Formats: sequence, structure tokens, C-alpha cells
Amino acid sequence: MSDLPRKAVTRTAKLAALPLGIAGRATWGLGKRIVGESAEIVSRELQQRTAEQLFKILGELKGGAMKFGQALSVFESALPEEVAGPYRAALTKLQDAAPPMPTRTVHGVLEERMGADWRELFLEFEDKPAAAASIGQVHRAVWHDGREVAVKVQYPGAGEALLSDLGQLSRFARLLGPLIPGMDIKPLINELRDRVSEELDYALEAQAQAAHAAEFSGDPDVVVPGVVHQCDQVLVTEWIDGIPMSEVISDGTPEQRDRAGQLLARFLFSGPARTGLLHADPHPGNFRLLPGGPDGDEDWRLGVMDFGTVDRLSGGLPEPIGVSLRVTLDGDAQAVYELLCAEGFVKDSIELDPDAVLDYLMPIIEPARVDTFTFTRSWMRNQAARVADPRSPAYQLGKRLNLPPAYLLIHRVTLSTIGVLCQLGATVRLREELEEWLPGFVLEDEMAEEVAEDVAEELAEEVPAAEA
Repeated sequence: MSDLPRKAVTRTAKLAALPLGIAGRATWGLGKRIVGESAEIVSRELQQRTAEQLFKILGELKGGAMKFGQALSVFESALPEEVAGPYRAALTKLQDAAPPMPTRTVHGVLEERMGADWRELFLEFEDKPAAAASIGQVHRAVWHDGREVAVKVQYPGAGEALLSDLGQLSRFARLLGPLIPGMDIKPLINELRDRVSEELDYALEAQAQAAHAAEFSGDPDVVVPGVVHQCDQVLVTEWIDGIPMSEVISDGTPEQRDRAGQLLARFLFSGPARTGLLHADPHPGNFRLLPGGPDGDEDWRLGVMDFGTVDRLSGGLPEPIGVSLRVTLDGDAQAVYELLCAEGFVKDSIELDPDAVLDYLMPIIEPARVDTFTFTRSWMRNQAARVADPRSPAYQLGKRLNLPPAYLLIHRVTLSTIGVLCQLGATVRLREELEEWLPGFVLEDEMAEEVAEDVAEELAEEVPAAEA
């Protein structure tokens, strides 16, 4: 593999091959049917060829193309099963793998950014990358003080590649739309493009990771590796082992799946409350399951990596989210509608039936209605089909709703996390996490009652102990 392709004309030509390839394969499929081949067999071959080309081009280009592929991969749960099969393997590969940067390029970046004597900072440095992602790759090493570390090296020209790719992808977003039913691809691409400068800034990433590492230090459930060293295009953090989330999705036990799902939901809602930051890149490649949870070595903790994309939420998740979710669960259609209007989800020029809005929302919030909920691909597909069918009332109403800019990233992160939970097939106590961490979800008087009950229980436990 040569260096990251940087010439706009080269990258544009490769990306243009995606829609052209789709059209060409459709023609090929028509020819196969004309000569009598089974439509089902032809369709399956078409899907497989499309998946292979998608991975090949997005993976080779890295940059924004691969970033888009990673963002897309968490939504494969929404695809009909007959389509999801061929795409699943190809898209999930993007979560952990990409063709590596040449060793000479890696050494060149390290020498330029860390100095000619950069090797003296390490006792060991593995030239073969341990992981490769959209704008950089990770090498395993041993820092000069003996700590095992992950060395993240940014691809030269990554910024130019990101902007070029996402601009090109945006031009034929409508052709890519059918990959994920019910999802508008263009806003996703535009939002990814808006985050480019942050993702390229390893100083910002180091700050976000250090804040999480400090807050979750000693936490029984979540592990965030600390920051060891940072400079332009290079970020050195503590190394963590563990089972990649992608392996839990493909081969995990039911216990691992449920634990991973519970901790992922907990991190989604507790992170902003505890750090004022929202980890905004929840694809499986950024998570690990580590042994040694609260119940010992047989229990699990969640390892969290890659803080290149975060949303800054000084007061935690916005309180209107919790309030609107609560009143929706209460079935108060008018209150829900007024909240959505106040927050800009319904534009002033639009008038909707509050009961229709409530009917639209209720199936989506089903996981919060019960004490435990099992996230499945079939549930995700049903939700996607409901809002994607032009004949359905949900589709017609959804087209008239608005997504305010302030909620865009939160919306994408929440959907992406739900996508991963569905890939896991995890049974999760989601309501428990909402009650603990989501502002506005529990009324203040209810919270006071819960605190009083907890104090009473603690006192009741202490009295017999004191008497003994």
C-alpha cells in the first residue's frame, strides 16, 4: 500500500466508481436474469459484489471515505436481513482495519514531530500497526518508563483527504441513501465534515481523553487509558487489552453481550453528566471488554478509546431531552408537542397533530418504557421500515419534523449507540440508566423520595451492625 492518496483527482475517481459500479452491476444482473438465472441468486451476488467494492474503496482511501464507512457500519442493523448479510462483514471490517501506512512514512512523522531521537523515548516500538482507522493508525510500544502505550500517528495529508472525500460523497449521497432505509445520508456526511478540524487536532483529543481518564479513574465499570504524551500528529496513551466489541458482536456469550450493552448505555448517559463531554464516535472499534468488573475476574469492564470527536455539554445532556422523554412515556401528547415546538423540532410555520406526534414517538422510545429491553436487529429494522415507507403516516410526519443543529450530534450518537446495542442483541436496563443520569427524566420530588428511601435503607443496615 502506498502513502495515503492525496491528489483530489485520484480520490474523486475512486469515489466516483461507487455509484458507477452500482449502475454497472445492475446492468450485469439484468443480463444474468435474461439468460435465465434465478433472481434470488443474482440479487445475492449483486449484494456481495457491492459490499466488496464498498469496503475496498472506502478502506483503501481511509480519510473521510473510511470515516463515512465507519459511521455507516453501526446502522447495518437497520437493513433487511437479506441485504444486511453481505454488507455486514464488509462494513464491520471498517471498524478495526484498514490498509497500513508504510513504515517509512510512520518513522518520518515521528522524527518530524518528536525529534530525530524519537526512538529514545521508547524501550520498544512495533512497526506493524495494531489498528488502523480513518485519519491515523495505532502502534503498540513501551514508553521509556516501562509503561505499555498506544502510539497514534496521523496520516500525512489526512485533513485534505477528509474534506475532499466528504465533499465528493455528499454529491452522490442520494445514491447511497438506500443503504440505510429511513436515514438521510447527506446530513450525516455534512455533520462529519463539520467535525474535521476537531478530529485532526490531537491536542483537543488529548484534553478530552485526559478529562475522561481522570473522571473514570478507579471506576468499577469504565476504563479510559490515560494520556502519556501529545504533539502534532502524534498521541501516546496507555495501552489497554481486552476483547474488541466487534468480536463480542460476532462471537460473544450472552453474558458478555448483555454486560457490554449495559456498560455502553451507561457510558452514553453518564459521560456527559460526569465530564461535560459526549463521546461522539460510538462505533465498535472504539470499545473493548476488559476482565475485572465489580464482581471479580469473571465480570467485565468497558474500555473506551478514541476521543477525537466529542460534543461539549457543560451541563450534561440537555434537560429538555429528559423532560420530553418523560412526558412522552406519560402519554401527554400536548406537553410533548409544546416541548418539541419550544426546542425547534417543529418549525413555527408547521402545525402538527399532537396525538400523531405522540404515535410517531412511542415505538421509538419503547426501550425506556420497561425495566429491561432486548435490542435486536429485527426491532431496528422494524423502526427503520416504519419511518422509511412513503406510504406510512410515520414517514409523512417525520418529513415535517426538524432537527435543530444543537441536537444533531446527540441524535447521531444516540442512534449509533442503539445500532451497536442491536448488533450485540443485548438485554439492557436502559430505564435505570436514564433515571440515574438523564437530566429532567425524573421529577425533582421523585428524586427526593428516592434519596430519602436510600438513606432509610442505609440507616436500617447500619443499626443492626452497630448493635452487633
